[in-house]
Amino acid sequence: MHAFYSDHFVLPLPSGHRFPMGKYRLLRERLALLDGLVMKEAPAASDGELALAHAPAYIASVVEGQLSAAAQREIGFPWSTAMVERSRRSVGATIAAARTALQQGVAANLAGGTHHASADKGAGYCVFNDIAVAARLMQAEWHRHHRRLLRVAVIDLDVHQGNGTAAIFRDDPTVYTLSMHGAHNFPFRKEPSDLDVDLPDGCTDAPYLAALDVALATLWRQHESALPGLIFYLAGADPHEGDRLGRLKLTAAGLAERDRRVLAAARERRIPVAISMGGGYGRVIEDTVAVQFGTFAQALEGWREWNNAASGHRPTTAPHFLDRPNPALQGAL
Repeated sequence: MHAFYSDHFVLPLPSGHRFPMGKYRLLRERLALLDGLVMKEAPAASDGELALAHAPAYIASVVEGQLSAAAQREIGFPWSTAMVERSRRSVGATIAAARTALQQGVAANLAGGTHHASADKGAGYCVFNDIAVAARLMQAEWHRHHRRLLRVAVIDLDVHQGNGTAAIFRDDPTVYTLSMHGAHNFPFRKEPSDLDVDLPDGCTDAPYLAALDVALATLWRQHESALPGLIFYLAGADPHEGDRLGRLKLTAAGLAERDRRVLAAARERRIPVAISMGGGYGRVIEDTVAVQFGTFAQALEGWREWNNAASGHRPTTAPHFLDRPNPALQGAL
């Protein structure tokens, strides 16, 4: 399974800044222990690719260092050339993961999930919206090569609502946005997704997983006539009970079961999945890394099962899944 990283671009944050920049390097180092995971440096998204989801004037203000002080405060990072490069590569990693998922079933970005960025501004540690850009680019490439529509679903299970993604796709019926999040958490002014599931503070494993089952059933029911051809799964670690900003009480085992259910539901329907990590602000940073490691363990197992099924349970090395019929794409127009 392929995973794409950009953790060597480290932002020069002021002392005491609460964003846990070090978690990305720690995650990559721990993932080196997983047999079967191929890690590659993320490419940088171009201005043209970013413009598929963002206003050109906003892109220019980021790239040229013209963000106002207020805009930088809303993002939460001071401007730097490293911020620009890291933001480009965070998007590029999700683009690469989506392309790979369409070939191999499952792929991942070791960062990403920057779902608070909307078309004309960033917010909440999010400069560009990696999922929105990648979704639009995959749709364009799919149509160019296959002359058909690629329907996309976003399953956002970060503890914070995916307001930027919801705003970008508000009037786009080809992209379905599902966000399951803390009702009383950031952002305090939420944008309506196609399906929003608000969770109370202190929500634990059992009610969370029950709500997830209902949300996924709703997603499939609303796509009975034409399933999505690609899923972007935002697997935030911040619903964890040890998260400083999460306010929910899921255990590491509960989050692993969350990941298993999402990936199994997609695999049963032969829908490729591109995974982004999203938030994670553990009081102990190793707790966040452990949750994210668990996501990759589930993803790698899902990738193996996908490709074993594609090859009739024979040993395989990442075949192109389109070599066999894919029911998830049969409803594409």
